[in-house]
Amino acid sequence: MNELNLLIVDDEKAYRENIEEFFSNSKMKTFSAELPSLAFDILKKNKIDIVVLDLRLPEMNGLDVLKEIKKLYPEIEVIIITGHGDMDSVIKAMRLGAIDFFTKPFRLIEVQNAIERTKKFIYLQKKLNEIKMNYSLVSKELKEKFGNNIIGKSKEIKNVLNLMVKVAKAGNTSVLITGESGTGKELVARGIHSLSDRKDHYFYAVNCSAVPENLFESSFFGHKKGAFTGANEDKKGWFEIASGGTLFLDEIGDMPAAQQSKFLRVLEEKKITKVGSHIEIPVDVRIIAATNKDAKKLITNNVLRADLYHRLSSFEINIPPLRERIEDIPLLLDHFIELFSVNLKKNIEGINKNALEKLMAYDFPGNIRELKNMIEKAVILCDGDKLAAGYFGFADEEYSPEIKDSYNLQSIEKNIIGKALQKTRFNKTKAAELLNITRQALDRRIEKYRL
Repeated sequence: MNELNLLIVDDEKAYRENIEEFFSNSKMKTFSAELPSLAFDILKKNKIDIVVLDLRLPEMNGLDVLKEIKKLYPEIEVIIITGHGDMDSVIKAMRLGAIDFFTKPFRLIEVQNAIERTKKFIYLQKKLNEIKMNYSLVSKELKEKFGNNIIGKSKEIKNVLNLMVKVAKAGNTSVLITGESGTGKELVARGIHSLSDRKDHYFYAVNCSAVPENLFESSFFGHKKGAFTGANEDKKGWFEIASGGTLFLDEIGDMPAAQQSKFLRVLEEKKITKVGSHIEIPVDVRIIAATNKDAKKLITNNVLRADLYHRLSSFEINIPPLRERIEDIPLLLDHFIELFSVNLKKNIEGINKNALEKLMAYDFPGNIRELKNMIEKAVILCDGDKLAAGYFGFADEEYSPEIKDSYNLQSIEKNIIGKALQKTRFNKTKAAELLNITRQALDRRIEKYRL
């Protein structure tokens, strides 16, 4: 890491000099100020990376100084010095953006530890910024080309990206995106929108399974004031809101069968009629639909109309599950570890070999969403600078037998539930029957494991 600049703001000369002397032989340039006004002069003239700030100062309260620093120089990290028993002020300071604190009287090693933690955090932040700019797809050029955060280098994901580019140019063609839950179907839909001529208009996402059947027409087509009880004003529907842009329909197989013919008519005529009105309104909307189920089986079982399916699937993109593109796992791991390390202010530098091997061998029934959730939990649990297998729920020599058993049981249960959901095509009622548990118990476990 390059040399960092440290500013010490404390009205007690002895503390300032002790800290400066302690770091005199380090790769860190130090500045000091006894008053906030002097500190702000230094900040104006020098690029400061870390400020060590006493909360009790003349001229200004330390919390006010912190506010001003974060307002003027948001990239600067601030470490708070506080007296014993002043934890309320510490909590306020952390909410205002301070990254760490230590209490007076302190040992210089405590200051050093706080600064070392902050240096690692600054390094991780810089690294994350580089990732955001240079490492979203296979390369920086691909990121600029696609404009969204699809990560991978496998031939499978490259094929998805190529299909996105081709169909984006056909701005009126409907697209059906298929793939298991957690593979990133909405991300692909947003990518197609951002690559198309519609990118400057609205992208509106709707989960069809969450739309009550009695509100279907009002939600999609809008309604006039007085059309029904509770219709106290005119309301635009999603077709009208997204006109000129893209309407993304997730879980299209859960659209009520009785409403599918009305939906199909709008797609063909490109006109809507609000509930309570006879006036037709033209709409210009591109439809991108998605499902994690087998569309052809839905048609066979009379759940999805064949004509609606053919209208929606003018162009189809299938996103492969993570277990079929395992070479993308290390890239995703790096991305999410960096992301959560910064968001959670943890100094995680990577993952150990044992954990990586276990993750590469895991089949991820919840796909990228599951991987992301596992990493978030692991980063929260981690007390060191590397993620070990135990933090992901795998057996690990660092854990006691009791903790190992707990993690293993949870991992086994999660895997079994994931496979049951896959086997039943995510029909919760059938999956609950297969597992011999109630639907409510299944819902609790799905929420617990974020499946």
